[in-house]
Amino acid sequence: MHQFLLLDFNWTQLLQPQWYINNGGLLLLLLIVFAETGLFIGFFFPGDSLLFVAGIFSTKLAASFNLNTGSDFFNLLIIAALCTLAGILGNSVGYMFGRKVGPAMYKWRDRFLFKKRYLIQAHDFYEKHGGSAIVFARFLPFIRTFAPIVAGIVAMDRKKFAFFNIIGCIAWVVSMLFIGHYLNTFVKSQFGLDLEKHLEVIVIGIVLVTTAPVLFKLFFGKKKKTDDTSTK
Repeated sequence: MHQFLLLDFNWTQLLQPQWYINNGGLLLLLLIVFAETGLFIGFFFPGDSLLFVAGIFSTKLAASFNLNTGSDFFNLLIIAALCTLAGILGNSVGYMFGRKVGPAMYKWRDRFLFKKRYLIQAHDFYEKHGGSAIVFARFLPFIRTFAPIVAGIVAMDRKKFAFFNIIGCIAWVVSMLFIGHYLNTFVKSQFGLDLEKHLEVIVIGIVLVTTAPVLFKLFFGKKKKTDDTSTK
């Protein structure tokens, strides 16, 4: 049985949020949120789209842990509270990691699970926005993984980091979960369209929207910097 499951597994499934929901339930969701927001190896996990899809499947997730209250709203609140706690703990681990070994990471070579350019982007983002970068970074793939590490590297005040960490995690988790659930409910009631049957399109849309700022800075930011240098 296990051999069959391994043969049937495809690595591309790791980029499909519904795979985590169907195969790991609420526990795996919490582990992914923790890893993506605090461990540098978690930058490739589908954070935004995973929470959005979790909102759509909130009743199923609550039932998988015997937490189904019979109310969609309270199910969402329970899942949001658990995911928020996981995200706060994840960022806290990233912050402590940054305080301990962060400076040495700038000398690391790129590997499959580590890209130095993401660390540099997170540092530039932090320098530009200060403490609020911890909040904004939650909504930006790659950046949110490295932002707490950078905060630790620059020795951001612990209390200040904790404040922005909590605010940012609540905003990120609640918005993604509730939008996913209630958008699906609205579209289904108004147009008879079930978003569960169109998850691939939705995920692609979320990825494009959330990565657009990062890609814009990556490509056009470098071009602008080159142009400025050439004019001097």
